[in-house]
Amino acid sequence: MQVLGWLRAPDLPHTAPAFALRDLDGRVVSLEEHAGRTVVLNFWATWCGPCRVEIPSFSAYARAHPEVVVLGIAADGPASKLRAFARQHDMAYPVLQGDARVLADYGVTSFPTTVVVRPDGTVKHAHVGPLLRPQLAWLTGEIW
Repeated sequence: MQVLGWLRAPDLPHTAPAFALRDLDGRVVSLEEHAGRTVVLNFWATWCGPCRVEIPSFSAYARAHPEVVVLGIAADGPASKLRAFARQHDMAYPVLQGDARVLADYGVTSFPTTVVVRPDGTVKHAHVGPLLRPQLAWLTGEIW
């Protein structure tokens, strides 16, 4: 199953596309502000069952690895709906309000889609489908 996740992954440019999106408090968050750190971008939707399955793994990973930036980029919902969802699902990482441009820039056509960006801003991995904590550790370089 995991092999299919990499085969279905979007074909991204070498350098991760820049973005500036609002978090649930209205603050603008950009990829650029996290330069020098590994960034995990998890594209998801509230209606997506597999997205819900992987949230606990992403939350546990974010808590255990504060040196890695984990950002959930939501494809649907106003901030109030997303805030309630994040609270209900104990999301321990920032949720950003995605838009059509960022979804297109990252080639997101299925949910969940996860992209790992290296500290130098290049794309390390892209994966379509749910990920669990051991897979996140491997993708980010914690486990070789």
